[in-house]
Formats: sequence, C-alpha cells, structure tokens
Amino acid sequence: MRENKVSTIWKSGGAVINGWLGIPSAVAAENMAQCGWDSLTVDLQHGLVDYQAAVGMMQAISTTGITPLARVPWNEPGIIMKLLDAGAFGIICPMINSRAEAEAFVGACRYAPVGYRSFGPVRAGWVHGGDYFKNANQTVLAIAMIETSKAMDNLEEILSTPGLDGIYVGPADLAISMGRPPQGDPTDDVVNAAIDKICAAAKRHGVRPGIHTASPAGARNMIDRGFQFTTILSDNALLANAAKSAVAAARGVSGGQTGPKGPY
Repeated sequence: MRENKVSTIWKSGGAVINGWLGIPSAVAAENMAQCGWDSLTVDLQHGLVDYQAAVGMMQAISTTGITPLARVPWNEPGIIMKLLDAGAFGIICPMINSRAEAEAFVGACRYAPVGYRSFGPVRAGWVHGGDYFKNANQTVLAIAMIETSKAMDNLEEILSTPGLDGIYVGPADLAISMGRPPQGDPTDDVVNAAIDKICAAAKRHGVRPGIHTASPAGARNMIDRGFQFTTILSDNALLANAAKSAVAAARGVSGGQTGPKGPY
C-alpha cells in the first residue's frame, strides 16, 4: 500500500502543509505538485473543478509522492466513493453539523463492517497497491469541516464519531454563521476563540485539527496554536497574488496590489 504522508506526519506529531487546487487543469496541478507541499486537495465544492477534471488532476499529482486529497461538494456518498475510487487518499467534507452527519460521512469512506463504501477502487487499486482493499480503511482519511455555529453546538458529539480522522475549520463560513465578517486569517476575537475551542476539543478526542488560512504567516500562526493541517490560500489566489505583485513591481508601485480577498 502506498504511503499516506499526511498520516505519517501526524503520527510523528508534525503539521501538514497542504495546497489547494481550484483551477480545473492537470497542468496546473502538476505544477503545484512540484512546489514541496505535503498534500494537495482538489476542491470540488467551490470553484470550477468537476469530477473528470479532478481525475486528471490526481493523475498529475501522482507524478510525485505528494498525498492527493479531495474536498467534495457535499456530504453525499456517491461523490465521496467515486473520488476515493479515483485515488483520493482522503476526503474533506463540508458543513458537518451533527453526529449523524459525521457518522454518515465516515461510513461512506469505509468498507464494511465499519462502513458502507461500495467496492470498486478502480484507479485507487492501480496507484495505491494491490493490497488496497485490505488497508484502505486504515489509510483513507475522513476529515469533517467544522464551519457553523450549529457545528459548534454539537462539537463534542461530532468529534466523538468513531473513525473520524480529522476536522477542518472553514474560518469564513464559521465567521458568517456567528454574525461576523468572513476573513481568511481571522482577527475577530469571538471567531478566534471559537477556532481555539475547536482545536483544543479535537485534540482531546484524538482527532487532528486542520484549517484554511490566507497567508504563510496565518498558517504558521495556526500551527503554533496547535493545528496539524494548514492550507495556504489556493492555486488561483497564489497565482493572482504573484501576478499582481510582479506587475506592480515592474511599474515601480510600492507594495503592489493585493490578491483576492477570499481564500480561493
């Protein structure tokens, strides 16, 4: 079975630096795969990526040893299983608000008797090894997004879900649900208190905490606060930031323009 480097880093107590792919291009994904990320997540929730584009992007990632992950559009078993069969080594699922939703999500990621994933790994069997079925339940990661005030109310129940490997904070949606403005790197005290509460609770339950950030400094800050999985912006946002800075520098404009306001 091919190594899941996210799990390896977690077991050593380290923090994963994750890249985010929203450009529906295998070439862009291959380029990002040369940049030293520990993992790359193909995002099918926001942005322009559909299933077929995601397959090509994961093929491009597989030219390296980087661990391929995917964020699904919703907590729907069909797309979860399809992306796992296509080679995703973990699924990030948005808007998990209850223990029942967490259980349904984890179950879709696991073969019986601990879940209800249908057998047919197709590409996953090719790229991850002939013993995929034997080891998939222990290797594939189920990561639930905590990003609403309702999820905060049910936090302990969600985190106690058997088989849940990690959680992933969506800071923008979390802020909105709390009546605060969305920020990639939150400065609001109420939002930051909620983020710290999620991180601490996850660690109590043996669940790895992750979060999306809007800058390298934001990622470093979250790692220092205990998070073990941080994403820095996205391919689209990183491209826009670099391009705007290059144009500004060529024009001699001090400081240049900033990139997208949001994380994508």
